[in-house]
Amino acid sequence: MSDIDLDALSRKYAEERAKRLRVDANNQYQSLTGKFAAFDTDPNALPDFDREPVTRTVDALIIGGGFGGLLAAVQLAKRGITDIVIVEKGADFGGTWYWNRYPGIRCDVDAYIYLPLLEETGFVPSEKYARGAEIHQQCRLLAEKYELYARALFQSLVRTLVWNHERQRWLGTTNRGDLIEARFVISATGLYSSPKLPGIPDIENFEGPSFHTSRWDYGVTGGDATGGLIGLRGKRVGIIGTGSTGIQCVPAVAEYADHLYLFQRTPCSVDIRGNRPTDIEWFRSQPPGWQRQRMMNFTLWTSGVLQEEDMVNDSMTDLFRKADAGETKALDAEAKQRAEILKMEIVRKRIDAIVRDPVTAEALKPYYHYFCKRPGFSDDYLDVFNRANVTLVDTAGKGVERVTASGLVADGVEYPLDCIVYATGFDFMTSYTRETGISVTGRDGWSLDSAWANGTRTLFGMQAHGFPNFFMLSVVQAGISLNYLHTADTQAIYIADLVAHCMEAGMGAVEPTREAEDRWVSQCRELSAARREFHATCTPGYLNFEGAAAERADLNAPYGGGPVDYFEQLARMTRARFNDGLSFEALS
Repeated sequence: MSDIDLDALSRKYAEERAKRLRVDANNQYQSLTGKFAAFDTDPNALPDFDREPVTRTVDALIIGGGFGGLLAAVQLAKRGITDIVIVEKGADFGGTWYWNRYPGIRCDVDAYIYLPLLEETGFVPSEKYARGAEIHQQCRLLAEKYELYARALFQSLVRTLVWNHERQRWLGTTNRGDLIEARFVISATGLYSSPKLPGIPDIENFEGPSFHTSRWDYGVTGGDATGGLIGLRGKRVGIIGTGSTGIQCVPAVAEYADHLYLFQRTPCSVDIRGNRPTDIEWFRSQPPGWQRQRMMNFTLWTSGVLQEEDMVNDSMTDLFRKADAGETKALDAEAKQRAEILKMEIVRKRIDAIVRDPVTAEALKPYYHYFCKRPGFSDDYLDVFNRANVTLVDTAGKGVERVTASGLVADGVEYPLDCIVYATGFDFMTSYTRETGISVTGRDGWSLDSAWANGTRTLFGMQAHGFPNFFMLSVVQAGISLNYLHTADTQAIYIADLVAHCMEAGMGAVEPTREAEDRWVSQCRELSAARREFHATCTPGYLNFEGAAAERADLNAPYGGGPVDYFEQLARMTRARFNDGLSFEALS
């Protein structure tokens, strides 16, 4: 740290942030609806799929068949609650890992703590960072083990949920005419479920093929997620986006395209992945409960709470490994900041060591704090820029100006293209209705949109006053680990315990009291002050709502006390049999 000019670095961070600030913030993006609905076509759906509408009365309706929905269904089943229906937009379970099948896709988090419930199925990931197909396979194995396929309605969307106070049930409708009456509803629609496109003028006018990475069109590119993109031979391809998805798909495209133009607004932090095959003997020798122990070890390390052993031992846990926390073992804010500054300096020096062209190398360097954006990891992304058929189009924070019939325009220069790929991410912590497309009406005709007009209001990020028996697996106002599975697993256990408690005790409805909800929202805002201050210095991105400083952005943030404290609060609530902050009604 002694050789880093902190004042100069701070000025550089501020300058780079200023280049990217926009008054429209999140409104610069557009959803895949209306004239952009074609971008939302599912290339993996069953063609001409149709079925008769279903009318069912069940104990629980689960919305979403990704990690959250699967975990909720499994935890309910472990408590003997199997009278459920799962409504899923895709044609199979998997969520993120159903939709995203772009070339090079794999998890960024250690597979042994990221793939859900490995001990339940005995599945062994082949690598430390498993490919997307393996993660999807584990999802399917869980669904088969717990007989969830028979309870699923695929290629279907919940459109409305209306609470019936007299019957103490939710009435759900779908786009296929289904009527599902459910005692409990668990919304598990996922973090990355609503793809978004940049609001670039004339985006619909491009005459060649274009698609979002979460709807990768192998009919155009050829090949599959492992590569072999022979359809790109002789083609000029443009990729917009240099986040986690971009850095994974770029090497595969560069290998086959005649020329790849990568359009960058903000460079990603790209650290060493260090992937390697799984040691089967080590995996088989793990004691019962090892996965959750390993998950907690990772969450503690990445939260700045040092442990005797680093079980995961990768570029994420390395962040704080050399820091000194003294006797407390928990790093203070200053020590964390020092570690983050050093990490980003190492990331920038790695670029200089790999990328031969100094101008390109400088453009690839991220100048912002480590946690301003989701960190990326790759062992081959930076090498791509040493290829003669790859051009980095650095827009210096401005982004692409417009789309023409034959290409993209940046800084007044048109780049002729045969294909455009949008690696532009997903709606994240914006609006429940915007992200899910579901209209929710609770007590006395009160809509969730009205209740959350100025931002989310919950207890633990999972329940809302005025909406009985309605649960959400979410990171909004919830403690979020860098390993999403840890958050989803803990929430699923909490929800299943509360649902089972209600059914055993003969309770027809449960919701947070207004006072408990107000306390939690106040606590979230108070503990998020440091996060708000930090993100005010960050370059715009989805984690700080593209630089927006509004009440909605404040309320839609994660719980500021961190994941470890959040998990303990849920555990205390469960141990106390949910006797604080919840209002129960006897079954009518």
